[in-house]
Amino acid sequence: MRDVMRLLLPLRAGLPFWLAVLLLAAPASAPGKEPTIATPQQSGTAVNLLGVFFQNLQKGWAVGEGGVVLRTTDGGQEWKPVKVATRALLTGVFFTDDKLGWVVGSNGTIFHSIDGGETWNPQQAGTQAALYGVYFLNPKEGWTVGGAGTILHTKDAGRHWEDQVSGTNASLYAVHFVDDKHGRAVGALGTILATTDGGESWAAQDAGTSATFFDVFFTDPSNGWVVGNAGAMFQTLNGGQRWIDRTLVCLKTCTRPTDLLRIRFTDSGAGWTVGERGAIYRTTDAGFTWVEQENGTKVSLFGLTFPTPNQGWASGQQGTILRITANKP
Repeated sequence: MRDVMRLLLPLRAGLPFWLAVLLLAAPASAPGKEPTIATPQQSGTAVNLLGVFFQNLQKGWAVGEGGVVLRTTDGGQEWKPVKVATRALLTGVFFTDDKLGWVVGSNGTIFHSIDGGETWNPQQAGTQAALYGVYFLNPKEGWTVGGAGTILHTKDAGRHWEDQVSGTNASLYAVHFVDDKHGRAVGALGTILATTDGGESWAAQDAGTSATFFDVFFTDPSNGWVVGNAGAMFQTLNGGQRWIDRTLVCLKTCTRPTDLLRIRFTDSGAGWTVGERGAIYRTTDAGFTWVEQENGTKVSLFGLTFPTPNQGWASGQQGTILRITANKP
């Protein structure tokens, strides 16, 4: 733990809680179906990998500390480093197809690729705030969020990024849109922001907690989830007018609930969340139950992507990349 803190100390001012404080926690277990197979892949690096994204079962990218960008074209059997003109901490990666992608990171860093991640060119964010989350609806329109309530929007593939008024100074760690009107951004101190006009205006929603939220995912404009520290998990069935507390409690096997860092759904019923100490949970009943997936990994998992319903990847500490193969429900 001291070694990890020493590594992150110089960057602490720009890092969210889940990177600055990696505490011991063991996820609670629950009876369920056959375990998911989580197969480690050789990333070729030992740095923390904060983001991972797969466009399909073959083409994927992972990003992390020191400007590290990795690329695979064979489903992760081989990961190759890509040269990017930065040493910034890279926190998020997103591709709209197998050619067009973006990475974001500390100090307002944004890079864009038009050739599948072989080469990367910088874009001007117009801010020095750390950027943590990125999401694109299509090759032209996307958003990135970060420190001090930063929300940036582009309509021209990132040639121009415009600041949107968030109404908060809280750090924002993730953003997700289900269409060109309906989106959410989440962050510190229980912050949930909603827009129904493509970000022209953002309104705060109240989940009744001060937990820090690290990720958000909606399957349609009404149904969505947010996850965060100490097992925080909240669900809405009505677009956020009401948030239902689904927090994963700590049972006798752990000292405190696990921080949940990423959540993804592959359809209205099937979802995944990952977090500290290799925690992987899966639901096949729209979140009514979450089943721990034993996988042998003990490092924290920061990134999560599912290009198909039963095949995904997670990235995390010490260069960890896991290929996740799920039994069909």
